[in-house]
Amino acid sequence: MNDDGTGLFTIGELARATGLSVRTIRYWSDEGALPPVTRSTGGYRLYDATSVARLELIRTLRELGLGLTDVRRILAGETTVAQVAAAHVAALDAQIRALKVTRAVLSTVARRGSTAEETTLMNRLARLSTAERRRIIDDFMTEIFDGIDTADPDIRERLRFAAADLPDDPTVEQVDAWVELAELIQDPEFRATMRRMIEFNAADRGPDVPAGTSLWFMSRLVRLAGDALKEGIAPESPRAAEILRGLIGDADPAAVRERLVAGTNVRLARYRELSAIVNGLEPPSSYEAEFAWVVAALEARAAG
Repeated sequence: MNDDGTGLFTIGELARATGLSVRTIRYWSDEGALPPVTRSTGGYRLYDATSVARLELIRTLRELGLGLTDVRRILAGETTVAQVAAAHVAALDAQIRALKVTRAVLSTVARRGSTAEETTLMNRLARLSTAERRRIIDDFMTEIFDGIDTADPDIRERLRFAAADLPDDPTVEQVDAWVELAELIQDPEFRATMRRMIEFNAADRGPDVPAGTSLWFMSRLVRLAGDALKEGIAPESPRAAEILRGLIGDADPAAVRERLVAGTNVRLARYRELSAIVNGLEPPSSYEAEFAWVVAALEARAAG
């Protein structure tokens, strides 16, 4: 405070009282956030006790990341701290999501040892809008189901869920999984593999076969094969042949084997794993040992 008894402060005195630098206070004053109440006879800016409180509010708002434009609007009564804070939270959320995407892309690049071209592609995929991501999924679903009207509708529903979009607030792992999933479902070879699996499914279904039958078959296959493995039953043994008859009836073992091999493709397993991560679920078991036992049993029966 000045010694002249006016109760006014110079910028230097404000700086000593608040711990802020003279340069910062002068800048805020020049920008209109802290106008002086008057000037001394020598032309120096002077501030009062209200200015000190105003200065503390400016400092608080700036430390919270608000720009001077918003600070001036609050101080002028054009908006409230709560309104600006809500808008700022939304902006920070957007920045956080962007940073998560950036981190995920860089982590993937580092892990894969990606080239510049691959890095550009991954970055583009990660930053697609919601509408753009859904278009990729719709295109994938259209191509693999096009013209196959007899496919199990339950399969279609499960694949639609599996080809999930990112949640509003994804984790780094979900962004990373989405990038890989987007690359996978746009790969023509993978789409051909998926379509082949669906064609097998459609060929197995007649007009009276209820939805979900194929999933019931797979569930029973896993259970029976799991029991056989626990009992140590060899795939080429007569007991294995009995188990197969109970599972596939009189169906051609070679045809069933072909279908199973198509459905247990390594890339299909990776698709399911990535889908679970994007959906925030535990990755499903691939049941590799169970499917391998059934495939071996089918080969032995076809050969016999």
